[in-house]
Amino acid sequence: MKTLAIRLEDDQHAKLTMLARLAGISVTDAIRAGVEAQIEVMAADPQIAAKADELQAEIEREAREAAAALSAMFGTGKPKPRATTPKTST
Repeated sequence: MKTLAIRLEDDQHAKLTMLARLAGISVTDAIRAGVEAQIEVMAADPQIAAKADELQAEIEREAREAAAALSAMFGTGKPKPRATTPKTST
């Protein structure tokens, strides 16, 4: 679960608080329901869906760049063997 802080205008906060109270739910639950409803609306929007492939390609490009940077700094991702000092025999 993630925490998200939002700023509301005073009148929005008052309306939300009163409506949540009248509905017998918490303000948090009212906000969650509103967010879920907006997610459904946005996910069904064809203009937004049309941008999904472009965003997927951008995410993959950024991941490749990050992986290349890590590889350049630390090698191929495999742990490097620790240097050992030869033991002296007595």
